[in-house]
Amino acid sequence: MERGNIEFEYSESEIKQLIKVVGVGGGGGNAVTKMFTSGSVPGVSFLLCNTDKQALDHSPVEDKIIIGPTVTKGLGAGAKPERAKDAAEESKDQIRVALTEGETRMVFITAGMGGGTGTGAAPVIGKIAMEAGLLTIGIVTIPFLFEGTAKILQALEGVKQMRESVDALLVINNQRLIEVYKNFTVSEAFAKADDTLSNAARGISELVNIAGEVNLDFADVDTVLRGGGVAVINTGYAEGEDRMTLAIQEALNSPLLNNNNISKARQLLINVYYDDKAPLTVDEFSQIHEFTSEFSDEVNTIHGISRKEGLGTKLGVTILASGFGFDEDIFIPKTVKKRDPLTKINEDKERDEQHRLIERIYGEHATKRTKAEPVALSINELDDEELIIILEETPSFRRDHRIFESKRVDKSSNRAIRINNYGTASQSARERSTLSAFDLHTPRPEPSQYTTSSTTFTTSTPSRPEPVEEATQPEEEKTEETPENVIRFSGF
Repeated sequence: MERGNIEFEYSESEIKQLIKVVGVGGGGGNAVTKMFTSGSVPGVSFLLCNTDKQALDHSPVEDKIIIGPTVTKGLGAGAKPERAKDAAEESKDQIRVALTEGETRMVFITAGMGGGTGTGAAPVIGKIAMEAGLLTIGIVTIPFLFEGTAKILQALEGVKQMRESVDALLVINNQRLIEVYKNFTVSEAFAKADDTLSNAARGISELVNIAGEVNLDFADVDTVLRGGGVAVINTGYAEGEDRMTLAIQEALNSPLLNNNNISKARQLLINVYYDDKAPLTVDEFSQIHEFTSEFSDEVNTIHGISRKEGLGTKLGVTILASGFGFDEDIFIPKTVKKRDPLTKINEDKERDEQHRLIERIYGEHATKRTKAEPVALSINELDDEELIIILEETPSFRRDHRIFESKRVDKSSNRAIRINNYGTASQSARERSTLSAFDLHTPRPEPSQYTTSSTTFTTSTPSRPEPVEEATQPEEEKTEETPENVIRFSGF
């Protein structure tokens, strides 16, 4: 392939717009709009694609496409990826024209995964760009842990489809924003996520438009990213002693990296920027070797050095890494399958696989949940001030089942009596105890039902407690009857 070069004698107004940044859906549109209004990235054009006409009308970005006017009528996808996919398919000719106009050779497609339009339409737009021969990079976000398992799994399915539809994929885990920027305000943290897009586009624009002593061009970028799979693109800046090492560390301190081990990359590009006020020294440049020594001998590494005015005493390092192996790519749901309603065994297996997947991305405690489980108290326990204080003065989500159980009187007449799912108990059990229910949060897979009255409380526990003992029933009294004045209360 003939190696391409960019003419560097252009003024800023004459820089070719080789890069097009496309925002898909609400999240992607917000990120692109912020980048557009900042006006700080030369050589970049912008496009918004959304099923929501109102959202497009509120953005100052000029080039916009209401995708799927027949499918969605401009009212959005309703959090349904399939509807958004159909909308993008309806507008694919219009999208293709918008992507290929002008001098565009590279496309960034950014979207939030887990909703409707971004999850469903972004992969379709990625395929259109690749079919047109454009170098196609996806930048997507996955939800915070508190947004729930259903949304996370829908997002990961979108990530899988996105990976199959672009050359290289950058994944921003919103949960990691909490770890990296935990002292920031919410607005500042989200701004950092949005900056990831502009930093990536700016980094590549500068690579191909700033002349270097060791020069890099678009062909080098293409080599590293085309067909690269999961990728990392970021720039770090530092000054003072050890500024090279610190700049590399800042570039790696990115929500893009998540748990990826960058040393597993198969393609690596590093470009160093300096100002004549503080020239790059040989010793500093040699520190790059210390960084790359952790990589395999088979990794394809490309280096560049460029002068950049305005840095002062700072040093800048742009890192492009791609080709993370399948084992290192924890974002792709290898085992998530469509729900099989035929047997509970398959459902439980699927749920376990989904939980393992989420734990690989969000941490081993991500899927631990407490469940509200009713427990019956005897009249004696209702008069126990210590137990009542535990239940009344502690918020339900913070109540610990183990503490509560340790305070209970260990007498058979005071133990909770378990009843079946039909709200019934044996006659002898009812005769032995009059009961009132308090909800206890426990991690049992299927909450059991207990006799109840109108007063309810909850407690929680981070680990599996000892099971509540069942009252012993005489053999001759196994016939179950519906007790009088008993209300059945389900755990939540």
